[in-house]
This record gives sequence, structure tokens and C-alpha cells, in this order.
Amino acid sequence: MEADFAIIGGGVVGLSVAWGLLKFGHQVVVLDGDDTGLRASRGNFGLVWVQGKGLNQPRYAVWSQESAALWGDFAEELEDASGIELSLVQDGGLDLHFSEQSLQNCVENLEHIKGNLNGKYPFEVLDPEALRSQEPAIGDGVFGAVLHHQDGHVNPLRLLRALSADVRRRGGHVSGGKTVTDVVAGDGFEVTCADGTGVHAEKVILAAGLGAAELGPKLGFQAPLTPERGQVLITEKLPEIIRRPSLIARQTEDGAVQIGATNELVGLDDGVTRKGMTQLAAEAVKAYPALADAKVLRSWGALRVMSPDGLPIYQESTQAPGAFLVTCHSGITLAAVHARSLPNWLTGVGKVPDLEVFGESRFAI
Repeated sequence: MEADFAIIGGGVVGLSVAWGLLKFGHQVVVLDGDDTGLRASRGNFGLVWVQGKGLNQPRYAVWSQESAALWGDFAEELEDASGIELSLVQDGGLDLHFSEQSLQNCVENLEHIKGNLNGKYPFEVLDPEALRSQEPAIGDGVFGAVLHHQDGHVNPLRLLRALSADVRRRGGHVSGGKTVTDVVAGDGFEVTCADGTGVHAEKVILAAGLGAAELGPKLGFQAPLTPERGQVLITEKLPEIIRRPSLIARQTEDGAVQIGATNELVGLDDGVTRKGMTQLAAEAVKAYPALADAKVLRSWGALRVMSPDGLPIYQESTQAPGAFLVTCHSGITLAAVHARSLPNWLTGVGKVPDLEVFGESRFAI
């Protein structure tokens, strides 16, 4: 099989990049692993979230804002092409706080980010009265909240389906059940899969999430990635309780409430625990008391893909030029900019975004 780009990883990150490269007219092959793989895209909370990102790196805040600004047009184009409704709602998101000190600390951090962005960071602080006027179901234990106007949420599984469908429609080749075992640089790149499938590509993009930690060194990348588990609960379909998404819960288009998520360093264990589910349920009921009587229908755990500083990694290999590492833990938020802007960086054509601060040199000892 021949291609201009071989993309290793068929989650939201890999498919978003593939979609953008196809619009550039490139031949693209996406190699996705089997269903036993650790798939962050299928366990995602579905937030398009700018709030709080970039405290120690202003470029990350700007990059997230750029993606949030592109999301509306991106979703519309993808829906029209695929026929799949993404249920994007982007009229702000809430960070809820249960104490004055917690809210104060958050606001100080956001003011710091806002200062680094010359004031271009649209958020407001809601006291209990203002919060309850907008979210009547909020509990008395919530002291206040930050409303960030660039935030929102989307159906992540529909996004994954829409991207996969439209990548194929545009002529991309998406192969599932392909576990890549080796990548060799030479005259282009030879990619080998466990089942014997081979792909020759001019360039290769490693977007395999946690799988990049194993494959990355073969191409000269550090790929210092670690897993962080997040557990999630899903309730039965309910009347409207939550108007805007928060980091505690969001109500989906069909009425179900998604509650999450934990932050656990447990290696590659993506299971659920009684302790984790109890913690999530207690916090959700404290924030939204009406959830106390809701039935929980299912739960799951998924592993975030974390770099040492939490920022994305965008790096071309110095050992094997033409090989790129593309990874992040905000694949939903950054999907629009990965589809619209990252292909310029990968090809060096058009308006190339400045992504130098996201390179692996920041991990040098």
C-alpha cells in the first residue's frame, strides 16, 4: 500500500489530521489498532474546553482558543458531509466551586492567563445568586462558578464516526485492526503491522496516543507519555437539569447526564472502582441535588494521554525527518485546529502555525 502520509492511530487526533491532509489533496492511510487497545477517544467526556488551559504556557491558551473559534464551522462542514449530527453546543462552560477560597484561587489563575493574552480571555465570575439564576438546579453547597464563554461540549462518539466516514468519503484509506509493530525510515517510511500489512509512505504521523510511547523511540522521539485514568458515570435520560456543561457533569442531547471524571495514576488499568464511582456520584449530587434520585445506567474508565507538563507534543523527528509525533490529552478541544491548521505545519504550506513551544526540546534534561 502506498501513501503520501501514513497515520498511526485512528482516534479523534489521527482522523482530524487525516481529514485536513485530505483537503490538501494528499493520499492518506490511517492504521488503527484493534478493539482491545486503550482508546481515549471512545471514553472521552466530550468537552470543548478553553478554561484554565495555558496557565504556565500562554501559547497553549491561544492554541486552544484558536480551535474553539474554529469549532462551529468545522462541525457544520463535517455534519453536512457525513450526515451525522455532532450536537455541538458552545455557549459557555462552568467551573463550579464549593468554597470561597477555591473560587478565589481559580480566578487568580484565570486573571493571570488573561493578562498574558492582553485581556482576550472572556470569562465572568458568578456569585451564588447569579449562578442559580442561570442554573436553577445548582445545589446550595456550590459557592460560585466561573463561566467561560468559549467553552462548550459535543458528542465525542458521533465526532469519531463523522470523521471516520468523511475521511473515507474524501478518499482516505482507514484500516482497523492494524497494530503497528515497526516503522523503518529509508526512502520514505516502511510501516509494518502485526498481521503482515505493510505501508510505504513519504511521511508518517504517530498519533497513537499511549502507543506512541513504544513506537516513538524507533523514530527518534522521546514520547514521554503516561496514562491517567478517568472514570465516568452515565445516568438515565432526564428532564433538563444542567443547562451548561461543567467539569463535574454535562447533560447530553438525549437527556442523559454524564458525570466525571476522576484523575488517577494507576498505570494501564482502565477499569472502574467502587471508590471512584462513589466519589463522582457524591460530588455530582452536591452540585446538582436533583441527581440524587437518578439511576446510573453504566460506567467506564478510560486513559488520558499525558505529557509531563500536560501540553500537546508536536515534533518532527531529527533522526528521521518526515516522521511526526502528534499527541495531546485534549483531542476533542483541539480537533478543529488539528483539522484546519495542523496540516499546514505538517506540509510547510500556507499559514504555518508556530508550534515550537510544543516540541520535545522542552523535556531536555
